[in-house]
Amino acid sequence: MRRRRLVALSLPVLLLAYLAYVVVAFDVAGLAQRARLDNAAILLADSWSHRTHVTRDNRSGEVRVAIDGDRRGTYAPERWPGWVRAGDGATVVDLPDGHSVTFAADGAVTYAQPGESPLTIRVVDGKVTSDLSGPVPDWVSASDTRVAVTTEAGRLAVTRNKAEVMRTLPGWAMFWFTLDSPYHGHLLPEILFGPRIDPERPNLSGAWEDFWGNPLWRHGDVAWALGETMLMAFLGTVGAAALALPLAFLAARNVTPVRALRFGVRRVFDFVRGVDALIWTIALSRAFGPGPLTGTLAIVLTDMGTFGKLFSEAVENMDGRQVEGVASTGASPLLRWRFGAIPQLVPILASQVLYMFESNVRSSTIIGAITGGGIGLLLTQAMQTGKDWEDVTYYVVLILLMVFALDAVSGRVRRRIIRGREV
Repeated sequence: MRRRRLVALSLPVLLLAYLAYVVVAFDVAGLAQRARLDNAAILLADSWSHRTHVTRDNRSGEVRVAIDGDRRGTYAPERWPGWVRAGDGATVVDLPDGHSVTFAADGAVTYAQPGESPLTIRVVDGKVTSDLSGPVPDWVSASDTRVAVTTEAGRLAVTRNKAEVMRTLPGWAMFWFTLDSPYHGHLLPEILFGPRIDPERPNLSGAWEDFWGNPLWRHGDVAWALGETMLMAFLGTVGAAALALPLAFLAARNVTPVRALRFGVRRVFDFVRGVDALIWTIALSRAFGPGPLTGTLAIVLTDMGTFGKLFSEAVENMDGRQVEGVASTGASPLLRWRFGAIPQLVPILASQVLYMFESNVRSSTIIGAITGGGIGLLLTQAMQTGKDWEDVTYYVVLILLMVFALDAVSGRVRRRIIRGREV
């Protein structure tokens, strides 16, 4: 009894000691100090919002209003948003909470906000100057080449060449149509039932063409990439199962009496599944170059080992009496396995294959980022820009929807195979 009590008490103590070691080894306290919650908030906001840039060229005086600074998102002067007003040679940009920026005719830029004196910025003799006096407030960054104002209402940056205001607005801008599309700003009932908007095209086909070929959101390319990701996972899963099934019989004790052969086949399974799919992906991409086929081969190699182990265990645990029953009819060894073993193995093997297919759809996203194929490539490109986080959110939502759909479909198929009826 004393020994049992000692063991029961030592386990929690060892667990607490290990957790304390993790806290020190992983520098949990330092991680908390390095955390930047403000950056996290900006990233979260960027995932569901967009920025509209109001830019004045300090040399020509031309003012340009564009969504995310993109040429295809540039507003025509007569279609500027209501919060950008032009008149008497000046342009006024209204920001939330009573903030505003004025581009004056003489080249001055003024930032005004409630409770603070207006800040005026000018470019004089090639230097950016301001009328700040005393300590520089924390919402202003000033030097001879650039003055920047950052508040919750928006951002203003003035350099020798340009002055730019950025206002954050909710929503995924131009998700349906870009500004140069005649269908931008029209509601669905107008497109379906209203008069023809584009004289050259019917409303429905024209709207679909502009949406599917949207150069900013690239819906057509995204759909193709999703299909490529699913195809990569499907071919990899099916190819691995096809290779593993015959080898699984060689690794099963109740099928292969030669111990050395069983040992060799099992070690092959251990080797290919012991190396992570990402490692296989990197190695194969060096050998065969980037592309979805390389990712497919990586899935085949990794899953072949997993399937081999699972299949061989299923073969070893099957009911041998069914095989003996078929053998009693005088059937050949091949027919014994065909009608005695395969029928009871199919539900188990199919369930395992379907589950691995679901898992490989998620894995092929990461593999595609390395090999240059599928939705993973688009996701990586959007993350590398550092500014297209709404695109990242779009791709992640599509990946989740794809996984949810596959989970529902494969789960239903798996239950039907196992139970043998509609569920």
